[in-house]
Parts: sequence; C-alpha cells; structure tokens
Amino acid sequence: MSSEPIERRVSYIGDRLRASRCQICGKEYFEIRDYCGNCGRESYGKMDNIDLFYDKGTLEYCTLIDEPTNKFRKLERFIYGIVSFHNGKIRVPARITDQLLKENTDFSKLEGKEVTPRFRRRYSVGKSDVIPTISLAFTLTDEYYPYQEYKIIQPTKDYELPGIVGYGVYSSKFRIKDGGIERAVPFIDEDSVTAAVEAGKLALIHSALDSQWIGKIYVGSESNPYVVKPIAAKVAQVLQLGEPDGDLQAIDAIDTEFACKAASSMFKDACALVNYPNSNINYTMVIGTDNSQAAPRGCPGGELDAFVGYGGAAYIFGKKDVIAEIKAWYSCTSDTPDFWRRDGEPYPMHGGRFTGDPAYNKHVRHAANKMMEKTNMKPNDFAYFVPHQPNPSFPARIAKELGFKEEQYTPAIQMQKFGNTYSGASLVGLAAILDIAKPNDNILVTSYGSGAGSDAYILQVTNQITEKRTRQKTTIKTLTENPHIEYIDYATYRRFKEGM
Repeated sequence: MSSEPIERRVSYIGDRLRASRCQICGKEYFEIRDYCGNCGRESYGKMDNIDLFYDKGTLEYCTLIDEPTNKFRKLERFIYGIVSFHNGKIRVPARITDQLLKENTDFSKLEGKEVTPRFRRRYSVGKSDVIPTISLAFTLTDEYYPYQEYKIIQPTKDYELPGIVGYGVYSSKFRIKDGGIERAVPFIDEDSVTAAVEAGKLALIHSALDSQWIGKIYVGSESNPYVVKPIAAKVAQVLQLGEPDGDLQAIDAIDTEFACKAASSMFKDACALVNYPNSNINYTMVIGTDNSQAAPRGCPGGELDAFVGYGGAAYIFGKKDVIAEIKAWYSCTSDTPDFWRRDGEPYPMHGGRFTGDPAYNKHVRHAANKMMEKTNMKPNDFAYFVPHQPNPSFPARIAKELGFKEEQYTPAIQMQKFGNTYSGASLVGLAAILDIAKPNDNILVTSYGSGAGSDAYILQVTNQITEKRTRQKTTIKTLTENPHIEYIDYATYRRFKEGM
C-alpha cells in the first residue's frame, strides 16, 4: 500500500480531477503545476487551475483486465483505458466502471464513446485501512448516466420563508427483482459515501449555486463504512463546499444518526441556520444516503434482505430562488426499540411485527395528525403525501388511515423501484413528488426513524420549480424507467453489497 502522504496527494487531485492550463500557450496538464513545460520561467504565476469533475471525456482506447492484481481482485474483470478531455489536450488513465462484462463484449465499439467521471472506491484495502477513493472511474454517457452541465446562476428572488432551492437523487443502474419488488444495488466500487457525493453533485447542478456558497452540510446515514470518520468531510472536500482556505474547506460538516430519519430531521435545522440573520450561512445541504444493510437470507435478521436498497438524495436549503417553502414542522420521539444494530455487529436486527405498531404506525400517525392539527389543515388540503417507505405495505396502510387518496400518496412510494434506502427513503419519495408538483401545491412529508421518531413537514411549491426543471436530466422517472437498467442474480447482489 502507498504511503499516507502519497495517498493524501492522490485524493486531493484524483477525487476532484484537477488540472492546470498555461495562460501563455494553452497547454494543459492533468496535475496542479506552478509552471508550464513549454514556457518555463515565463509561466510562473500564469497557470490556471481547471476542473474536470463536471466535465465529460472521450474513451480513446481500452482493454480488458481479466487477471487483476490483489487490490482489484474483487472486480474480477474490468475495462481499463485512456480518457481524453478538451479534444485530446489532456489524457488520463481510466477504469470504466458499472460494466457487467460478457465473453462476447466487443471493446472496440466502446472506443470513441463519451464518458463521465464518477466518484468511486479506488481499490480494496484491509478493514483497518482508510478507504481510497478517486474520480478516475468513468461511466459511459447514456440515458442513465447523462452528462449534465454545471452552470452557476446568481439567485435573484428572495422568499420570506426558507426552503428547498435544489435537489438531486442518485442510485445505481443495477437492480434485483424479487417478489414483485425491484431494488437498487450498488456496483462493487460504490457505498453510501459515493452515493452522497453523486447526489450532492446533482443538487448543485439543479440549484445552479456555486458550491462555495454552501455554509453547512449534514449527512445522515446508518451505513457509513467507518464507525469513526464522517461521510460529510469527504463530501465537503470532493464537492468543494464552502470557500477554499488553503487545502481546507471553510464549511461546517457533520454526520447525523437517527436510523431512517437521520437526514429528514436536519431539514428544520438547515432552514433555521439560513433563516438566522447572524449565522452568515446562506445555504445548507442535507444528504440522506445508505447502502442499506441486511443479513443474508436464512441468517438471523435476514428477513430485511427482501427490502433493502441503495441510493442517496441531497437537498439544498436557502431563502433565494426557493422551489418549495417549509411552512411548518413537527417532530416526536419515543424509546421504541423496533430496529437496532449493536456496536461491532455487521447487520441490524428488528422486532418483527412490533415494527408496525407501536413503532412505525404510531409515530407516523401521530406526527402527521399533529402537523395537520397545528396548521388547521386536512388531507384534502394537500396535493401529495410522502410517507417513509420501509416496505410496500406500511406507507399505503398509514396513508389510507390518515385519509389520503391513492393519487395523493402512490407517486411518492418508490421503494418498489429502489428498495428501502433507509436515510434516503422519504427523501427519494419527496424528490418523486417535486419532479411532478405544480406551483402552490401543498405537500405533507412524514419520515420515520427506528428507535423511534418521526418528522412531519408541510411544504408549499413555488413558481421557481418550473424553470429549474429545465436543468434536470436525472429524475426519478429516468432512474426507474430506463433502458440501461441491468438486472442481476442474488449471488451477484450479495457480492456487490459487500463491496470492495
């Protein structure tokens, strides 16, 4: 394994794909340089940093690696090649990821295709090592992984109340079908951290905000690959959130934990920060991300394996160019141990039928009813209801009990396409609604986290949502109704879930 200084340098450059361009001759380098090899001394102080993280490249050449070294052995076989940027001015070594390789794969047909950088695990390490990451992994640019331009636009309209100014959802194109449910599965080099980065990237594109304007980031997850080390720090560095300060980012970054409501619980905190006049924070980001865990079938706790999924959703909050204002919120909590994972255990356990009542149903019912009572609203005052969705039956049952009609809640229930994405579940459901909502629509969101507690929010959609939709190529529909989705068997699913 490389030394720590080398690993840190690789992460600073490779995680973000940084490069340099000479102002004099225009020569570009895939590295941070103080001078140009062509122009020498004259180029000192005249080297521009350029960013390939949001760029697209071309796969010039590729080959099959079918006998990888130990670090890449879990990939089994993979495509490696040369990717060029800016009409060949920069060429970089690249691993092509998200490929299920067949014996008859014609690699020559891949050459010349556009590719998009992806943030992924770099290779396998021991359980005591820091996980190496990089953006020198690329996916073929297609309808599932489209190239999306990141164009910064200065916000213009102020709103009285804080709310959502942009959002993004990321999930793998791999699925497993089982018992009428389709569930998302991470590729072997993905985890909750990579999903958080990709979702945050899409949220920035959708909001058109400069990443330096984000003053705080919260990341909620119950599948952090580390027990002690925050996801939020990696996300902040890779997405360059907050103003740069040397090799640091001037941003407050923190992980949160409350099972499946670890992220939704932070919506109100994010709004409070941007609404507080002396905070000097104009925008906050909240991400819910999980590679949802479950023991293999036949093992204790293996019942969960029929529902767990993979993915992340990111939301940016502010008071300018808001697409959905947060009108009110209510939270409730009790010590109801319906679902837990003891320290040192790889998989969670659950309380069987106890997870319905007095756990999920009790808290969601109470939070939703209390929210409507406090605001003097009824189910018919809402265009949509977004419940937490751990399985197909719970959200539909509680929605009907609360008085919502099918057309109000079924568009939000996405777990039969993604599985239970834990901290991302209600956030993915909300994204499905924001994809189709109209100005002035009222939305009631009620999340749930085992242990136990619920957050209820009332959102009102604004006119801004229509214009911002033109910036989105990745929606819930493109992630679920897509010709590039690939289905895998159970053995491959378990191998991918365990990761590199």
